[in-house]
Amino acid sequence: MKEDNLILKKSYSFAIKIIQTYEYIRNEKKEFVLSKQLLRSGTSIGANVEEAGGAQTPKDFIAKLAIAYKEARETNYWLRLLHDCKYIDTRMFDSNSKDCEELLKIIVSIQKTMKSKLSSSILNS
Repeated sequence: MKEDNLILKKSYSFAIKIIQTYEYIRNEKKEFVLSKQLLRSGTSIGANVEEAGGAQTPKDFIAKLAIAYKEARETNYWLRLLHDCKYIDTRMFDSNSKDCEELLKIIVSIQKTMKSKLSSSILNS
C-alpha cells in the first residue's frame, strides 16, 4: 500500500481519536476495564491495515484486512456499550461510530476488490 493510501490515513486518524476517547473515559469517568477494550480494538484496526501493507501474498493481505474488519466491528460494539452505559455522550459516540462505520465500508470494499482480483488471476492461470 502507498503512504498516501486512504485506509492507512483514516485508520491512523481513527486510532488517535480512540486514544483520546480512552483518555477521556479513564480520566473523567474513572472507567478502566471497558475503556481498555475500546483502546485495544480501536487501535488494532490501523495496526492490521499497516500489516496488510507488508503482506507477502494476496491471501495474506486479505487475511490481515479480515482481522482489521473484525476489530472495527468489535470497536463499534464497545462504543455502543460505553454510550448506553453513559460513559460517553451522544456527540462522542456519533463521531466515533461514524468514523468506524466508514472504516468498515472501506475495508469491505478493499476486500471485495482483492478477492475479485485473486479469483480472476486464478481463473486466468
